[in-house]
Amino acid sequence: MISTSVALLVLLSAAMHAGWNFVVKASADRFLDFTGVVLAGGLVAACTLYWLPLPAPASWPWLASTTVIHVGYYLLLMQAYKHADLSIAYPLMRGSAPVMVALVAPLAGDMVSSGLMLGIALVAAGIALPVGIGIRRGGVSRTGLGYGFATAGVIALYTMFDGIGARLSGNAVAYTMWLFFLNAGLVFVLLAWRRGRAAFAHLQRRWLLSLLGSVLTIGSYGIVLWAMTVASIPAVAALRETSVIFAAILGAWLLKERMGRWRIAGAMLVALGAIAIRWA
Repeated sequence: MISTSVALLVLLSAAMHAGWNFVVKASADRFLDFTGVVLAGGLVAACTLYWLPLPAPASWPWLASTTVIHVGYYLLLMQAYKHADLSIAYPLMRGSAPVMVALVAPLAGDMVSSGLMLGIALVAAGIALPVGIGIRRGGVSRTGLGYGFATAGVIALYTMFDGIGARLSGNAVAYTMWLFFLNAGLVFVLLAWRRGRAAFAHLQRRWLLSLLGSVLTIGSYGIVLWAMTVASIPAVAALRETSVIFAAILGAWLLKERMGRWRIAGAMLVALGAIAIRWA
């Protein structure tokens, strides 16, 4: 069972995660604004490293590996948002990932109880319902589906790596900040290679948006990594994906994407799944 305080913090993380994804999806140049968020996150993290201990050496291989995995996630995410609506791509990615995590969680020593599996199944079903309807009606391209599922696989991979790494680190906050700092270094190289100097003029104009997005993403993922040190990795991963409810609301309200009864029904299933996970 996840304690009420941990569950509420993970739900806050879900809202924050949907918020920064909305910032990226609403952008006219998603790649530049997303890299701005990552680079700002790296600067924020760098300002904290002096006061934080180094993560334990046992976590370093996991930290190094996940840094590369996260960059792959960023690239796939941009393509998913290019080919599908936020209210389709986001649920597809976030809904598939916890099921994948649950399947491999025993490798990290986290057994999945029947109650937890029910909660994960409800979350996955609630997320899959509107996506399935959209596919049936021809509202989702095969390309969008392909990138969505590929991104989900990478999310599941880095979730397991980071869950194990945070546990081995001895300090989830230090692990989080080093992750964002190292990520920013790789993304800086990628940005310079793909866009050159002109990109930095754009980022200079959008510094406030980048800072806002970085606070949301660091806060969101920091909460999740800490929660994984005190609760089951698959439980936290599934509960965090209630962010699809917040993403659907933002997509309908601010991006004028259609909500529809199937998306509302899916959101209700996700909420039921979150309740089941809380009490599993």
